[in-house]
Amino acid sequence: MSLIRNPIPWVLGAIAFVILFSSVFAVVPETKQALIVRLGKPREIANAYHPNQLFGQTGAGVIARIPFVDHVVWIDKRVLDFDMQRQPVLSTDQLRLEVDAFARYRIVDPLRMYVSAGSEERVGEALRPILGSALRNELGRRPFAALLSPERGEVMDNIQEGLARVARQYGAEIVDVRIKRADLPDGTPLESAYQRMRTARQQEALTIRAQGMQQAQIIRADADAAASRVYAASFGKDAEFYEFYRAMQSYRRTFGVDGQDAPGDSTVVLSPDNEYLRQFRGRP
Repeated sequence: MSLIRNPIPWVLGAIAFVILFSSVFAVVPETKQALIVRLGKPREIANAYHPNQLFGQTGAGVIARIPFVDHVVWIDKRVLDFDMQRQPVLSTDQLRLEVDAFARYRIVDPLRMYVSAGSEERVGEALRPILGSALRNELGRRPFAALLSPERGEVMDNIQEGLARVARQYGAEIVDVRIKRADLPDGTPLESAYQRMRTARQQEALTIRAQGMQQAQIIRADADAAASRVYAASFGKDAEFYEFYRAMQSYRRTFGVDGQDAPGDSTVVLSPDNEYLRQFRGRP
């Protein structure tokens, strides 16, 4: 009866119990790492990240802490990302590029991250200018055409490697770095770059065509020489047959009987015993 008449103490007691329970126990989800800080000093890490760790076999669950003494810093275990502000980069061929890039990273050492940056948001803010500097240094050593060729993969690997060295100081691991856009400024520089690229490709095509014609001439000359050697070896075995073969070729060109070289419109008057027509008389 007293509970019904005066429930306020019980309600206050329940609220106090809930507050005490929540201040003592905390639930760590699978996607978070919990860094327990006691009086400003990091003590331990719950559900820390480990490579190739299976879902459900991590340290997620309920953890205990000292009320009003321990503070929990939540750190994401998932892959995070940040965008670099669009900025100009000068290539080796003196082209001014407008580059826009982004990077993906993961916090793998919460303790180092807390000491060096304080929070995961500050990690992205600290790495953003480093990405811009790495882009300028790498792209500044290469021509614009490198971004349009398979060499671009090597460029991205070098940028990622340089960014990863700095990221380790913040307890982070760089997963990927990508360039979203690398454009020339609108107007005359863009048209000039296109014209230079077009001229370079035309010159390259002319060079390849000239080399092909040179190789074709060499092959054709070698083939003609080989054919001449075969003809010489064959005709040398029978001089009379060679004389007959050459006479037949001369008759075809002179009289045009097969319609290939001459239409046969001209008239030739020769004596039957003319030496030119001796092949028609047959062998003696």
